[in-house]
Amino acid sequence: MAGWNESQLRKYNIKLEKIPTLQYDDPKVDSLLSNNKPVLIKGSKLVSQVLKWDLDYLTEHMNSICCNVLVSKNHKFKYYDQKKITPNMTFKPISRPSPMIFSEFAKKIKDWKKGDSRLYMQQVLNNSISQRIVSDFVMFNWDWIMSKQKTCKWGSLTSNLLLIAQEGNVTPCHYDEQQNMFACIRGYKRFILFPPSEFECLYPHPVHHPYDRQSQVDFDNPDYIKFPKFKKACGYEVIVGPEDVLYIPMYWFHHVESLMHGGCTVSVNFWFKAGSVEKIEYPLLDHQKMVIMRNVEKMLAEALHDPNEVGNMLNTIVLGRYTSDTNQ
Repeated sequence: MAGWNESQLRKYNIKLEKIPTLQYDDPKVDSLLSNNKPVLIKGSKLVSQVLKWDLDYLTEHMNSICCNVLVSKNHKFKYYDQKKITPNMTFKPISRPSPMIFSEFAKKIKDWKKGDSRLYMQQVLNNSISQRIVSDFVMFNWDWIMSKQKTCKWGSLTSNLLLIAQEGNVTPCHYDEQQNMFACIRGYKRFILFPPSEFECLYPHPVHHPYDRQSQVDFDNPDYIKFPKFKKACGYEVIVGPEDVLYIPMYWFHHVESLMHGGCTVSVNFWFKAGSVEKIEYPLLDHQKMVIMRNVEKMLAEALHDPNEVGNMLNTIVLGRYTSDTNQ
């Protein structure tokens, strides 16, 4: 029996298919991973030894550890790059960093009432956390996940993040430039994924913007006049529960929500660098085209010394020359 129901899911007007769900020893798992296709993996026992990681246990062993916590006035937590905020930019992030010790974070979650700011912790797991948590951490099924890294020829493991979110929290649609194996420990999270081919339907912010890699579309209230192609967006959906592992391929857009009325969620992700330089074959894959587009934007911004001029130059290059409608 599922530990969740449809009433806990936010409603969006998006065409969605299901992400395949496979047992860890199914040979199709390696095929999907190697081809940058998402899959929900059951039975890996990757985090089975840490299912005790609830707020009470973590408070006991991380009590005075200062953690990276994000605070938001609403349910959305949208990552931004502080280094890309310029003095003449009017930028008001919807969430902001607010470091606090773990016991304070846990108390705020337990005492939370409607109207309070929401919290979301994203803490790097390393030797400085606490001896007990490190002892638990080494009990992950490292043999299994590192075998996947080897099979898929990914690069090195860059970090593990301990993620603790309040029920109903949402990380809006974005993409990352690393391979991500997402392991759920407690609670349920819903993921909506879009392949790189949906790039033009999701309207990511320009590369130089603080919200680089984030979709500009508000899924709760999409502006179809400003973003008309979003109507055609097609995604994939999956609910991730305790002991499940979701593979999120690099450059795949993903929207994440901790289910409403489901308690806080505890999860860990495993970030891997992309593998050695891919063999270039034509036609190019969609994620390779995304890399090219990012590099073109970066190159133009650098050459023009003004990121705001990039759009004008691209319009000058494209409109009327590479478009069939010369009146655009």
